[in-house]
Amino acid sequence: MQYVAEQALNALSIGAEYSLLALGLAIVFSVMGLVNFAHGEFLGVGGYIMYAMALFGAGDIWMILPVCLLTVVITAVLLERVAFRPVRRAPATTGLLTAFGVAIILQNVFLMGVSPRPKAVPAVAVLNTTVDIGSFTFTILQFLEAGVTAIAIVLLVVFMRRTKLGLAMRAAAHDFTTVRLMGVRANRVIATAFAISGFLAGLAAIFFIARRGAIDPFMGLLPVLKAFVACVLGGFGSLPGAVVGGLVLGILEVVLIILLPDFLAGLRDAAVFFIIGAILVGRPQGILGKKAELGDKTA
Repeated sequence: MQYVAEQALNALSIGAEYSLLALGLAIVFSVMGLVNFAHGEFLGVGGYIMYAMALFGAGDIWMILPVCLLTVVITAVLLERVAFRPVRRAPATTGLLTAFGVAIILQNVFLMGVSPRPKAVPAVAVLNTTVDIGSFTFTILQFLEAGVTAIAIVLLVVFMRRTKLGLAMRAAAHDFTTVRLMGVRANRVIATAFAISGFLAGLAAIFFIARRGAIDPFMGLLPVLKAFVACVLGGFGSLPGAVVGGLVLGILEVVLIILLPDFLAGLRDAAVFFIIGAILVGRPQGILGKKAELGDKTA
C-alpha cells in the first residue's frame, strides 16, 4: 500500500510537469496556430539563470525562483516580438522552421556561453527534502508539482473566463480575423499568450531542474517533445486536453517503470509511445479533441 501511494504521487507529479509544458504549447497554438518547439529551451533559460544566480552568491531560493520566472516570461515575450511576429502571416511551415531555428540558436548560446557539460544547480535541491506522513515518505517537490500545477490551472481558467483579455484570447482561438475586426489588438493577445506560456515553462523549469539536479544545453529537447505528444494525446488546441494528456503521459511512464523488468527498462519510452499510438488509432482527434468533418477528398 505504501509503495502504491508513493508511486501514485510520483505519477501525478511527473504528469503535472508535462501538463505545464503542454499547456504552454497549447495556448500559443490555439491563438497563433504555431507549434513552438523553442518552448523547451525556456527550461534552459530558467535553469541557467538559476545556475548563474547561485554561482554569484544568490543562494536564497525565494529570491532565485521569482527571478527565474520573470526572466523566462521576458524571454518568451521578446522572442515573440523579434522572431515570431515578423513571420506571423507566413505559411505555418515558416513559423515551424522559425521555432526550430530559435531553439538551435538558444542551444548554441548555452553551449558557447556556459559549457557543453552538465552543471549542477544546488539551489533547488531543498525541494527534494523528504517528508514522512505516517509510514509514507514523500518529497516536498512531489507535493509542490501537483499543488502548483493545480493552482496554475485554476488561475488560468479564471483569467480566460473572467477577464477581457482572457475572453479575447478564447475568441481569437476560434476566429482571429473576426476578433481583430471587433477592435481587439492582435499583438496584445499574442504577446499575452507567449507571456503565459513562458510563465508555465518557468514553473516547469523549476520542477525539472529540482528533479534532475543539473542543467545542460539540450535539456529542453525531450521534455518539449513529450509535451507535444501530450497535446496531441489530449487533443491539440484544447487546453483541458493538454492537461489530461500530460497527466496520462506521466501515469503511463510511472506504470511502465513499475511493470517492466530491468532488462527491458530501455524500452520504456518505446512502450509509452506504442500505447499512445494505439489510443490515437482509436481516437485520432485526441482524448478531449473534437472530431473534424473534413469531407471527402477530391482529385
